[in-house]
Amino acid sequence: MGAIGIVVLVLTRSRFRFSPIVYVVVAIHYIILACGAKYTYAEMPLFEWLKDSFNLSRNHFDRVGHFAQGLTPALVVRELLTRKTPLRTAWIRNAISISAALSFSAAYEILEWLWVIIFYSDTGPEWLGMQGDPWDAQADMLMALFGAITAILLFGRAHDRQMDGLVAETKG
Repeated sequence: MGAIGIVVLVLTRSRFRFSPIVYVVVAIHYIILACGAKYTYAEMPLFEWLKDSFNLSRNHFDRVGHFAQGLTPALVVRELLTRKTPLRTAWIRNAISISAALSFSAAYEILEWLWVIIFYSDTGPEWLGMQGDPWDAQADMLMALFGAITAILLFGRAHDRQMDGLVAETKG
């Protein structure tokens, strides 16, 4: 999934160049996805060490992935809305960006659930990496919400400055 996003960004760069912050966040998200693919989210070694060192009930690396699953789409949608639509009210763009990130997260959880029902009905919780947490899907979506809110609150001003710079570059 992450590789597809990178390819799309590379192929569309000549027609629509995103701000540097989007490219950096996408790259970090890709690294998180690659680590999850290599080790599985439930068994990522660094977070396994943290689980053992702090006597945690589970490996929380999947929460990092879901945080990024909120952060990344929120920034991408925010930039598209800001630069490609006539929508000028910042709080509405931000609310739509957060909603889009949550929609993406919920769609992912639904597709993951359907995949398990169809292909892994006998080992569903293990395949999903729930690690004994019956509220795993809800916690994942909450992390995506936190990621989306962080995108707006923590990166919003820097993102705006970078977008303003891109607009000035294309006019000048």
